[in-house]
Amino acid sequence: MRILQVAPTYLPAFRYGGPIRSIHGLSCALAQRGHDVEVYTTSMDGELNLNVPLGRPVNLDGVKVTYFPVLGLRRLAWAPAMSRRLRETIRTFDVVHLHSVFLWPTWAAARASFRVAKPYFISPRGMLVPNLIKRKSRWIKGAWIQLIERHNISHATGVHVTSDLEITEMRALGLKLPEIYCVPNGVQWPSEHAPLSAGPFAQLPRPYALFIGRINWEKGIDRLIEAWRMVQNLYLVIAGNDEENYMPKLEALVHREGVKDRVLFVGPVTDADKWALYENAEMVILPSYSENFGNVIAEAMAMSCPVVVTPGVGLAEIVRKSGAGLITPGEPKVLAANVSALMANRSQREEMGRRGFKVAVGQLSWSIVASRIEAMYTQASHICGHTPRSRRI
Repeated sequence: MRILQVAPTYLPAFRYGGPIRSIHGLSCALAQRGHDVEVYTTSMDGELNLNVPLGRPVNLDGVKVTYFPVLGLRRLAWAPAMSRRLRETIRTFDVVHLHSVFLWPTWAAARASFRVAKPYFISPRGMLVPNLIKRKSRWIKGAWIQLIERHNISHATGVHVTSDLEITEMRALGLKLPEIYCVPNGVQWPSEHAPLSAGPFAQLPRPYALFIGRINWEKGIDRLIEAWRMVQNLYLVIAGNDEENYMPKLEALVHREGVKDRVLFVGPVTDADKWALYENAEMVILPSYSENFGNVIAEAMAMSCPVVVTPGVGLAEIVRKSGAGLITPGEPKVLAANVSALMANRSQREEMGRRGFKVAVGQLSWSIVASRIEAMYTQASHICGHTPRSRRI
């Protein structure tokens, strides 16, 4: 099968966090299953551009990736050369998978696919959430939904989501939806990695709980810091890149709460170094207000680390069913009580770690996830015109 993935940004633009890693992981796994996988993306890397060849495919872990320059309107990732290439090549692909909404590459690829009746799927990647839309660029995004996204979604062969929570949020927008496919993101972890003592975090104090991810208001780091005033004998390590200048607010909060000696900001973490951080953490905490999936939770589970998540995290249901961690309200007092209780019960943490690893191997490995996405693609010719519903492949 010839498969085209379209994403506004891609590796090695690591600043964009989990989605680009998930798209690359899926593309690699599909290629390993024998498919011809190509990616159309842009060279955008924040305010800079990636140092990559433009307009021609390069091999990235067995996947052919073509980067196109963004010539303006960077917030929309406007890359007119991508549009020309889509018109030239769209007929040669069996299926097209679009990753994102509210961005120009999705619009261009959906339009090109629609014109030649090519099956296409859309993965909103957690961007179709009413509360997030209201909080950020409400009027602009509302207009975009009405003028562009409504057509893109209603004419798609299907919508791919990673959790039941994402389905609920998307339906709340009142959109006309095609068939919905719920398939989680995958996770890939190394069989070996450098120990914590050999890396940049060798001097971290113990014991510690870990937050890892983008430094962003959606992640609920503010209420985690507020909770830490009531958590004793446990350090909190906060790791991640700050692309929105949110760190000064968090640092001020740490001082106000009187926890500056027990909360440590360690900055961005490379893929090579993060595994030892997971392995040595007493628990990984993700107290997000909204999180369509939670890749870091899947990674923590793969490292046999117990997890603590709020109901706003898409993976919360898998965590609950598997017993791999705690689901807790994000209110600081309650969050602190649950973290403290888990820290006091070592045998419970160890059992959660074992359960999490079992889920990572049995449900979240990329080989399993790719087989489910493959099944979604192969059903493309049979689902047009069906009543919208949700399906697990």
